[in-house]
Amino acid sequence: MKEKIKNQLIDTFEDIKEVVSKFEKRTRAGLMLGLQELGSTLNGFIGAYFPISSNIIVVNKTPIRRLIETNPKLIKPYGFHILLHEYIHSLGFLDENYTRNKTYEISKKQFGENHIVTQLAVDINKFFPNLVYPIQGWIPQKNFPTIEIIKGFDRSNTEYYIN
Repeated sequence: MKEKIKNQLIDTFEDIKEVVSKFEKRTRAGLMLGLQELGSTLNGFIGAYFPISSNIIVVNKTPIRRLIETNPKLIKPYGFHILLHEYIHSLGFLDENYTRNKTYEISKKQFGENHIVTQLAVDINKFFPNLVYPIQGWIPQKNFPTIEIIKGFDRSNTEYYIN
């Protein structure tokens, strides 16, 4: 995946942490970003997932690659939406319905009802008719490729590691 997209996800995540802190008064430090080729099925695709009790958000490369090819203007709002959703999970909210509602609520407060980020939270199926949200406890199959860890993610909380 292009460095530009990776950097955009990193920058977007920094914005997400500020927004969540502003509206929810909660933060989570020390997260990592992984990119993994999860592909898609006839039922759709999983945009991202947060393994319970971990410190990594894993984003599926397939939908981002499709956006690069078909509608690059959606990459930034899509990245904000999926990272916000998974960041909420990382704060300890595992219920999928609660997390979807909280993602919508925060998006609406930050961007307003008509912004594309909020519209993705209202009904992502309008943009991606075959998106599938993983059920609690979902684990990718063992034969999926390894996760590519993106350096510099959550940079405001990890600068002390850098020389």
